[in-house]
Amino acid sequence: SGGTAWPELFQFIAAAASDAHPDARELAFWLLQEMTETIGMHLKPQFPNMATLFANALTDSDAKVQKASVKALGQLLSYLADEQEVECFAALIPPVLKVASNCQQQGDEDTVAVTLDVLYDLAYSPSPAVGVHLVSIVAFCLECVTDQHSHLEMGVRDSAALVIATMAESKPKTFGKETQTLHSVLETLFTLIENSPESAAGALFESNPAWKDDIADGNNGGGGGNGDNDNDNDDDDFDGDSPTETSMAQGTLDMLACEIPKTYIFEPVVSRCVTRLNSPHPHHRKAGIACLGVIAEGCAEPLREHLADVMPHVFQAAGDADAQVRECACFCLGQISEHCQPEILGYSSQILPIVFALLDDTNVAVQATSCYVLEMFCERLEPDAVRPLLDPLVRKLAAMLEATTKRSVQEMAVAALAATAVAAEEEFTPYVSGVASLMTKLMSLSDEPMFSLRGRALECMGHMAIAVGRETFRPYFTQTMQCACEGLALDSTDLHEFAYAVFANLAKVMGEEFAPVLADLVPHLVTVIGADEGQLETVEETEKTGQFGALDDSDNEDEDGGGAGNYVMHVRTALLEAKKGAITAIGEMAAHTGPAFVPHLEDSMTVLQKAANNWHPLIKCEVAEALPSMVAPIVAAHHEGEVKWEKANVTANPMSEATSTIVSAVLTELIALMKDDDKSTVGKACEGVQSVIELCGPYALIPVARECLEHAYELLAKKAPCQRGEEFDDPTGGSSGGGGAADGLAALLEDDDDHDSFMTSVCDLVGSFARVMGSHFTQYLPQFLPAICAYANSSRPPSDRSMAMGCLSELAQELEGSILEHWESVFLPAILAGLAD
Repeated sequence: SGGTAWPELFQFIAAAASDAHPDARELAFWLLQEMTETIGMHLKPQFPNMATLFANALTDSDAKVQKASVKALGQLLSYLADEQEVECFAALIPPVLKVASNCQQQGDEDTVAVTLDVLYDLAYSPSPAVGVHLVSIVAFCLECVTDQHSHLEMGVRDSAALVIATMAESKPKTFGKETQTLHSVLETLFTLIENSPESAAGALFESNPAWKDDIADGNNGGGGGNGDNDNDNDDDDFDGDSPTETSMAQGTLDMLACEIPKTYIFEPVVSRCVTRLNSPHPHHRKAGIACLGVIAEGCAEPLREHLADVMPHVFQAAGDADAQVRECACFCLGQISEHCQPEILGYSSQILPIVFALLDDTNVAVQATSCYVLEMFCERLEPDAVRPLLDPLVRKLAAMLEATTKRSVQEMAVAALAATAVAAEEEFTPYVSGVASLMTKLMSLSDEPMFSLRGRALECMGHMAIAVGRETFRPYFTQTMQCACEGLALDSTDLHEFAYAVFANLAKVMGEEFAPVLADLVPHLVTVIGADEGQLETVEETEKTGQFGALDDSDNEDEDGGGAGNYVMHVRTALLEAKKGAITAIGEMAAHTGPAFVPHLEDSMTVLQKAANNWHPLIKCEVAEALPSMVAPIVAAHHEGEVKWEKANVTANPMSEATSTIVSAVLTELIALMKDDDKSTVGKACEGVQSVIELCGPYALIPVARECLEHAYELLAKKAPCQRGEEFDDPTGGSSGGGGAADGLAALLEDDDDHDSFMTSVCDLVGSFARVMGSHFTQYLPQFLPAICAYANSSRPPSDRSMAMGCLSELAQELEGSILEHWESVFLPAILAGLAD
């Protein structure tokens, strides 16, 4: 083997590639394609010569030679995407795109699909030589997305949209700074939505089978469909699993809004929304209000600042004469209610009456989406805000639940009732009996298609318990638990997930009264958490459907089906969600049932330690949230619920040996999760560490203090694993310089205008260090203060500035006179800047 093991073969291929006969030239590239996966890097010495062969073939006079070279080069580029050697061939990307563009115009879908697969792999390439072609790559993908020649299947167009979204994810700042390209993409996405007949609020219900059934029923003339037919979708071939122009456009816009810095994305999107909302054409208004809802998550920070400008347009759309515009206005209201908390609560007096009226809408989609708005909006409302409409609202939702035959409306009405109960708190008490009676009927549903509604009813009972408390809910506790446990015996992971959520809520509400069921439930939960949620399946058995579903990492299809790479990991998503619910439940049981949980600690810790190494961030994040709860039972049993510790006192251990053992195990796992590459997991891990050290004191922190402080600093300095994928590198290489670490961080943050919500947890943990360690933390201030102050820079978003000021305040409060050395240089300037903000 080695770099010279294939010279004869390569000489043969090179000769064939320059042969006068096009069949021979085509064969040469077919051989190269077949060899790439097998001998890969052994071809490395020949890469320069191969690049010349490919360059000539891409401009060959024969189209089939061009196509063969695109497929062979594509195979090689995908193989080398993460390697430095990809730069040898990066210059060939433009001619590849030219050939693929011609193929797209001629209807050669196969070559276009192969090219898109390659571009998807290259999107994640760290090589700058690939990044320079971003504009031309996006331009080609836009050609495929719009498909003016109507040659491409929807799945291929969806793949092109995914490449655009992935480029935004992997190179957000580069993409954002290409103003013309970004604006072309946005204009295309808006145009697709406004010219498509589908509901632009449909993204909300993609995973809701009841919604799909009801829409299909409405399209086929079933009762309860659109009451006003001004914009009915008459497509009898409705398929909720297949990508559509609208779902493709909304998925792409959502990714752009989440990934591209808000400096570049927010204004061009909102200006397009406002322009369309002022249009006399309903399909323009539909696109405008729908896109405003789509960006609510990604652009939540600037949107919260501009609610006064945006909300009048949303309210106007909610009263639009067109049903699809009203439906999308509900979708937008729900998204803003979910992501623009708490600022949106200031509009409760306007939103609640509008949504209340929309519950009576003649359009089933508007009814369902208005329930969704209530669910999202009411979750964070205070009782006095919901009080004026509480009685008519509960009656309206109950009446709707009994009158409608649409399962989607029933499910969302139940969810809205649950959210209303949470908002009303004890003021919901007069309605508990009546709502419980309705839920009891739904909790006994035995037809499989109705399981999701049965689960929603269970969920509603759990939320009512949270709202009204133990005394009021006690008469309904046994029946609710019985129904939840019966659901576990049914073959429905959805029902299991709802049951686990109810267990979590009822454990929280009933406390020690929940303890008698631990012996039966905990072993079941431990089994679920320890179960394998993935399995290998052959490529042929996996279907590629839905939003962005046309691409797959495994594209080898050996004839005998037994070759390596011919299998993919098939994840049972429902089981993943059920496992997440089981982790939540076991955490809440540990937190609230007191000493009764101690016999179950060993099994629970063992399975959580295993789950902490799960491959999926959803599971790891939930583990990080549940782990601190494992300390509560032992503290309840050994310390009467409170460890009596003194600030900065590290000479005496106030914890029992059993408590120290559990605390050590929990902190070890949490500190490991602080190094995870998922930001949500890291945030929960920081919150967990804070919870444990504030419960158990400085002695708990001593064994892990150095590692814990190091990880916290790395997060503040944006050097942690979960931040390494971000485009922080200075193109000149300046970001890796030595001396001014604080100046370097400030420079990085200058061009990064997004607030990472998990960083609030990091700053809270730093404040907790001072609260627990006291004066012992003072020695670390020279390192931590500059990193914190970088977030108080005037160029940072308000959330960052507020976060930094809060952290400095906590340090000052906890360290008192120990901050004197840094008063004039750090604290006083920060206070003056904050007062002038």
